Amino acid sequence: MKLTIIETGLVPEPIRADFADYPEMFRNLISAADPDIEYETVSVIQGEPLPDIAGLEAILITGSPAGVYDDYDWIAPLMQFIRDAASASVPQVGICFGHQVMAEALGGKVIKSPKGWGIGRHSYDVKACPDWMGGDCPATISVPVSHQDQVVELPPGASVLARSDFTPFAAIEYGKMPAISFQCHPEFDADYSAALYTIRKGRPLAANAVDMAIGSLEQPLDNQRLGSWIARFLTQS
Repeated sequence: MKLTIIETGLVPEPIRADFADYPEMFRNLISAADPDIEYETVSVIQGEPLPDIAGLEAILITGSPAGVYDDYDWIAPLMQFIRDAASASVPQVGICFGHQVMAEALGGKVIKSPKGWGIGRHSYDVKACPDWMGGDCPATISVPVSHQDQVVELPPGASVLARSDFTPFAAIEYGKMPAISFQCHPEFDADYSAALYTIRKGRPLAANAVDMAIGSLEQPLDNQRLGSWIARFLTQS
């Protein structure tokens, strides 16, 4: 299987030289679970055109500093691309912004949440255990996050896979469409998460919130569990 990664955001410039780009983070995460998956990247954030759906086997949409409501010229075509992929039954995975833009494109609603920023290690209650989880279905999962926008209405036919009080729609499965999405960042390890929060300390993130978020990353993370879930979903869809 070849996974087409749609790059919608870049590692911030102050730390770009110190870390892999987002597509490589996903390759590392998913390949640890299934080394046979192949990859290609299409960077819409850098002006590359979206590919023809007919030639794709699976799609993953990355995180981004953009919001689904922003007036970037690549967002509306990306939403149509998502709808076309859903109609063609091409498996799709969305992460953070990818989660939000998939939900919005398929009939849900996303807003800048009045709850403010979510950063650090967030824990979610697992509400469903589809077959592609492979029986690896704990009561909770804990993963780094970095977001202010949230899905506030599910698309028609979608269901919640994981939730918390802060993020009621933290993970979504899209009914008959072969699509899943997660608000969290399983591709972010603790070092990258800490670096990202640090460069935003004081603006837009409160200094004490950053310190608490970085401290929370010392607790166990389920990044690789989600990497395994994503790999199994892609290969079983």
